[in-house]
Amino acid sequence: MTSAEKRSKPSSKPTKPAGKSQGKPPIKLKAAPPAVPVSLTYADAGVDIDRGDALVDDIKKIVKSTHRPEVLGGVGGFGALVTIPTKYKQPVLVSGTDGVGTKLRLGIESGRVEGLGQDLVAMCVNDVLVNGAEPLFFLDYYATGKLDNSVAAAVIKGIARGCKLAGCALVGGETAEMPGMYQHGDFDLAGFCVAVAEKKKLIDGTKIAKGDVLIALPSSGPHSNGYSLIRKILEVSRATHGEKLAKGTLIEALMQPTHIYVKPVLKLLEAGIPLRGMAHITGGGITGNLTRMFPKGLTAVVDMASWTRPEVFSWLQAQGNVEEDEMRRVFNCGVGFVLVVPRKHADETLAMLKADKIRGWMLGEVVPGDAEHVQYA
Repeated sequence: MTSAEKRSKPSSKPTKPAGKSQGKPPIKLKAAPPAVPVSLTYADAGVDIDRGDALVDDIKKIVKSTHRPEVLGGVGGFGALVTIPTKYKQPVLVSGTDGVGTKLRLGIESGRVEGLGQDLVAMCVNDVLVNGAEPLFFLDYYATGKLDNSVAAAVIKGIARGCKLAGCALVGGETAEMPGMYQHGDFDLAGFCVAVAEKKKLIDGTKIAKGDVLIALPSSGPHSNGYSLIRKILEVSRATHGEKLAKGTLIEALMQPTHIYVKPVLKLLEAGIPLRGMAHITGGGITGNLTRMFPKGLTAVVDMASWTRPEVFSWLQAQGNVEEDEMRRVFNCGVGFVLVVPRKHADETLAMLKADKIRGWMLGEVVPGDAEHVQYA
C-alpha cells in the first residue's frame, strides 16, 4: 500500500475527543477524499513512442537505398511485399536466421557498433549462399532496455551497408524497447534473410566427387564466432583494447566486420563454374563446418601449410594457451568460406576471384573417408 493510499483510508476505530465528553457524543471526523491518481503514460513505464518514431524517420532513406526492383511499398506497413525475380523458372526460397553472439558485448564496451550491423547480415546471407541462392530481402530485430537513437541508427546503417554488399533489400524490422529486460546500454540483434534459387541449380553437396579441390576465401578476422572464448582470453591476459599488433590494434582486428561473399560467388555461378559444394566457416570452425557439405564416404584433407594464419588468431592462441584442435573447431583461423570445384576448374575459379580482389587459394582436396571427420595435413 502506498503512503497516499494510507492517508486516504479512514480509520476503522472511533476517534476520541480531546477532552472530557461531559455527556456529549463523540466528534466524528470526516474521511479525507481519495487522492487523485496520476495519469500514467507509456513513457513513464520506460517506453518512448516519440523517440521510436523519430528513429524510423531517421532510417527511412537508409533503408530505401537498399531496395531492389522487386520491393513493393516502403517502410511502415504491417508486412513487407516482395515479388520473386522473373528470371527464375522454378524458384525455391531459401531462408536463414542468425545473430552476432557475444561480439555484441565487445562492440558495446568498445563503442564500435556500426560493424555489428554488417556482421548480422553476413551471418545470414553467407549461410543461404551455400545453397547457391541469391539473397532477396532481409529483416532485423533490435531489442534494448532504453532506446538510444544514435546507437540504433549506427547499427541499422551497418545493416544497410551489409545488405548492399549482398545485393538484398532491407525491407523492415522490429525495434523493441523493453525496460527491465536489459542493462543500461545493452542491446541484442537478430537477422532474418530470404533468398531465391533455381530449383535445378540448387547446391547441396551431393555432386562432390573424389579428387575435387577445396578453394578457400579469406576471412576478415574472427567474423562473429568464438567471442565468448575471445572475451575470456582478454580477461585472463589482461590485454587492453589498444594493444598493438603488426597491423593496427587488437580491438580493430577483433571488431572487423564479417566478410560478405555473395556477389563474387554468384558471379562464379553465373559464369558457369561448377561449384559442387560450399561451406560458410562459422560456429564450429573449420572442423565443424566442412563436414556439413560432404556426402557419405567422402571427406576433406586440409593442407595447413597452404596459408598463413592471420596474426590475431596466433595472438589468441598464445594468450589463451588454446590447443590446436580447439582453435580449429572454434575459429575460422583465416578461412571464411570454402568452395568445392572439379580440379580442372580450380585455376579459372582462382583467377575470377582475383579479379574481384579476393585472394583465394587451394585449401585441400576431397578424398574417400568418414564425412564426419576432416583430415589435416
